[in-house]
Amino acid sequence: MNDRMDEQRGEAREVTYRSGVAARLAGLPVETLRVWERRYALSDTQRSAHGQRLYTAEQVRRLGLLKQLVDLGHPIGVLTGLPVERLEEMLAPDADRVSQVSGPMRVLVVGDSLVRRIAASGRDGRALQVQRHCARLEQVGSLADGMALDVLLIEASELEDAAVAQIAAARDILKPAATVVLYRFCGSATIRALRAQGCLVARVPAEIGELVSLCRSALAGQGLPASDSQVEAVAPRRFDDQALAAITAAGNRLSCECPRHLSDILMMVGSFERYSAQCAARNQEDARLHRELELASGRARMVLETAMERLALAEGLPLPGKV
Repeated sequence: MNDRMDEQRGEAREVTYRSGVAARLAGLPVETLRVWERRYALSDTQRSAHGQRLYTAEQVRRLGLLKQLVDLGHPIGVLTGLPVERLEEMLAPDADRVSQVSGPMRVLVVGDSLVRRIAASGRDGRALQVQRHCARLEQVGSLADGMALDVLLIEASELEDAAVAQIAAARDILKPAATVVLYRFCGSATIRALRAQGCLVARVPAEIGELVSLCRSALAGQGLPASDSQVEAVAPRRFDDQALAAITAAGNRLSCECPRHLSDILMMVGSFERYSAQCAARNQEDARLHRELELASGRARMVLETAMERLALAEGLPLPGKV
């Protein structure tokens, strides 16, 4: 009887993981997980006796889904309110077309560094058969010879507005079944324009295995929508002017002037963010530009706020009641 009760207690105790282990299992840097939890309250985690977050296996699975969707270009601020079932639907390719994209994919690659990564990837890169490659989009025309092509794969570290027309021209010439555009820095208007053309647009993945998944998703028809809801969410201010003034005053006793300088920068960026949101627009294009400026300054503010939090904690400076 006692053995049976012990067994039942063991079954009742669900396995949990601390933040570092949960992040590793989900494929996330632990710093990213902490930022997501702080800004978006991702999950109703338990706490250990020492106050550490404890994640269940189901919560870790949800983190893994979020990570995959963010890698595909979806903004985390939009995803956090969705149930697991919806996240799975967004990741699942069209079942009728999965069989068409299970084998090696014939790709034309634009971007020398990407070609080298694929060539050096060994087994992970075998799913990508590089038929041709070139360094720049302008050179695509010289490679057109009627070859059958599954994926036009483009890497551009800084993706600018001018690339939209160039990519459209390259697609007209090559007629690939799908187009994947990778970037490191890009304005959301450019991303929307490319997605409206049917391109799958995402940040440059860290691993070739993730790149293969992106190409399969594009071939399976899992494009990313071009709606404004896909614009990266910008969190509210974490430091208002009063909090920044308090940090500045407390920092005056330090020999380091970084708290004061960073407070000044945050006030200026926050002011410009609010100004851009209220600035009069002469026409629709002008309104779109000011929205871009508001989002850009908001993202800059979020990065600076994270730096301010680290600085304040390191120097023992006052932080707002809720950061």
